[in-house]
Amino acid sequence: MTDKADQTAPTARLYLASASPRRRELLTQIGLTHDVLLVPAPPGEDEPQHAGESAADYVRRTARDKALRGRDWMQEQNLIKRPLLAADTTVILNGDVLGKPVDRDDAIRILRALSGAAHQVHTAVAVWTGEQLLETVSITEVRMRDLTDDEIGRYCDSGEPFGKAGAYGIQGLAGTFISHISGSYTGVMGLPLFETSNLLRMAGIQIP
Repeated sequence: MTDKADQTAPTARLYLASASPRRRELLTQIGLTHDVLLVPAPPGEDEPQHAGESAADYVRRTARDKALRGRDWMQEQNLIKRPLLAADTTVILNGDVLGKPVDRDDAIRILRALSGAAHQVHTAVAVWTGEQLLETVSITEVRMRDLTDDEIGRYCDSGEPFGKAGAYGIQGLAGTFISHISGSYTGVMGLPLFETSNLLRMAGIQIP
């Protein structure tokens, strides 16, 4: 968690408004030092989809809202001003958002729906810098092979589906479930490095 003591770190280039370890790993992979900014979530339901809002618009808005809340928190806590990056990943099947499973039964339901089907993974990225908000989105087509109920049950037993949109992590055990991908592998993980690096360059941040 970033606090005022972190302001002394001279090499940090930006704040990451996300607790996702995968996003941290991906930023580190491309040599970007960063501090995690743990912004308090707003009250109420976690990232609700608005009535009439499409799945594609939902993921973009959610990333934008995270960036703006991070900006406000940075100012409220009187932190050193740095560019701030936020992202949101959503799994979309037949136009419907498949969020993080609330329990084992929900994870089983989601994985059964994805079994043998193609779906999309949208990851929206928003960067606040100075007085401007820069945004981009990665859209990846993913196909999952047919899964047996036994495979789904064992996968749920591993604990991996929980805390992940669509109830799976492509970088983990579920990598064996994926028969085809068209787009950004890192986007499915949670941070599309190609699109993110382009956005950061637009924000004036040099990629090593």
